[in-house]
Amino acid sequence: MKRCSCCHRLKLSTEFYARSNKCKSCTKKAVRANYRKNREHYVAYDKRREQRAERKAFKSVAQKRYAAKNPGKRRARIKVGNAIRDQRLVRQPCKDCGSEQSQAHHSDYRKPLLVEWLCKDCHWLQHGSVLKESA
Repeated sequence: MKRCSCCHRLKLSTEFYARSNKCKSCTKKAVRANYRKNREHYVAYDKRREQRAERKAFKSVAQKRYAAKNPGKRRARIKVGNAIRDQRLVRQPCKDCGSEQSQAHHSDYRKPLLVEWLCKDCHWLQHGSVLKESA
């Protein structure tokens, strides 16, 4: 048992990061508050970081690995992107919440133009429920 120096609660040692006197939940709150306070700094840092040659190389390798591992998904996404560009497919609002910022969700990647339009949050919820059902 260990006492948090921030919230002063007595907690299990597993609820602390190594060599820290703050519990994990207090540390996470402090990190989030710091990010909100200095958001412009972190956004600028991330932009500079993404321009570094080693990051570009890493990203390129990761994208190639994903494409090799998921050729059907990649093919379907490319077909949707081309269909939107050619105006054969029109982006619709999210079917669940109505948000205009929607993404194409494939239930079956073998039917690339048969999509449901979901916003980012609803799309993640959809995949979360799919993952839970398959488990």
